[in-house]
Amino acid sequence: MELAPGSLPPAFHVMVKPRGAVCNLGCSYCFYLRKESIYEGASGFRMTDDVLESFTRQYIEAQTIPQVSFAWQGGEPTLMGLDFFRRAVELQEKYRPAHMRITNSLQTNGILLDEEWAKFLKEHGFLIGLSMDGPRDLHDANRVDKGGHGTFDRVHAALKLLQKQGVEHNILCVVNRANSDHGSRVYRFFRDEGVEFIQFIAAVERLPDGSVTDWTPRPEKWGQFLCDVFDEWVRRDVGRVFVQHFDVALEAWLGMEPSLCVYAKTCGNAMALEHNGDLYSCDHLVDAEHFLGNLMQTPLETLVASPFQRTFGTDKQDTLPEYCRQCDVLFACNGACPKDRFLKTPDGQPGLNYLCAGFKKFYHHVDPYMRVMASLLQQQRAPAEIMAMVAEQDKANMATARRNDPCPCGSGRKYKNCCLGKEKR
Repeated sequence: MELAPGSLPPAFHVMVKPRGAVCNLGCSYCFYLRKESIYEGASGFRMTDDVLESFTRQYIEAQTIPQVSFAWQGGEPTLMGLDFFRRAVELQEKYRPAHMRITNSLQTNGILLDEEWAKFLKEHGFLIGLSMDGPRDLHDANRVDKGGHGTFDRVHAALKLLQKQGVEHNILCVVNRANSDHGSRVYRFFRDEGVEFIQFIAAVERLPDGSVTDWTPRPEKWGQFLCDVFDEWVRRDVGRVFVQHFDVALEAWLGMEPSLCVYAKTCGNAMALEHNGDLYSCDHLVDAEHFLGNLMQTPLETLVASPFQRTFGTDKQDTLPEYCRQCDVLFACNGACPKDRFLKTPDGQPGLNYLCAGFKKFYHHVDPYMRVMASLLQQQRAPAEIMAMVAEQDKANMATARRNDPCPCGSGRKYKNCCLGKEKR
């Protein structure tokens, strides 16, 4: 939905960073750690009670929907300590209208979580996003502490704690150069650990010379990673494990507007709030150009409805190159995140997404499956029925497969080294 400049959207989302960019880890691909330099020498990087209360009141008052979600990120938000979040819940209840439901989500590396944290999170219904990049070797390739030591054991312990205490959680897995060749392995690891909700995000960062960092995945590798995960998921786990990319893609195949800002036609309704009350256009664009103002001086509603922010949102669609407008999968990606649109199209137009080739590979691969699942839903049937259909197709393909062909099961291995051997046993 497009809004005129000066119009407040009926609902908007703010990522709150109560400790700014401060973190207890030193992950090599973290784009946010460097944001400390914006406030260097002028801040303690800790949200005050005044800012917390002002934001809570303004955020609730500006929403016209019956459910409001508070999202806590960083940096590392648990560095604020439990008392900060106890106060946050208290203020939410203070300003909550009787008809409104309030939810909280918190993205964390899990290092500081303990029994006391887990009990609080469970009691207040927090949804926890736990950052984890797969098995030990893939996780520890980038997710290290300040001393350069791997964090897998500590993060894995946090996952088990959340599961033990029944805290609602999902996994946020950053796809990077180290794990992008291991989609099936990464997915199976999470599934076997009992994870039911997974988000994948590509770690893309451009260098001043126009190239990308050495941990940014290649576009085709990003696409193949998603394909490998999908091939495993569609055969075993539809309706049991939920992968955000697949859910959002299915929305597109159903003719719906993708619910995730990355794939929506326009953006501008998901902003980032720094510890001192500064509001920015987007979590990925915390810089001088996208600074909207401070909610302690200017009402939050005014900042969100500002002509700059509304134009920022519509620019996502308005600045698409013609190459994208003619693409057969535009309905699914809508050019994806503007921060990654720094390539030129084959005909020389600026604005092509760095991950374009990967998105095309993925969407073309899943198209026949998405069509079937969309049809099942339209018939008020469960999308999980597709698993039996795929099994039958795999069986038929195996009957004609040659030894050196890719295995029809989608494992990526040759037929002779995969299901052919299993059949003989």
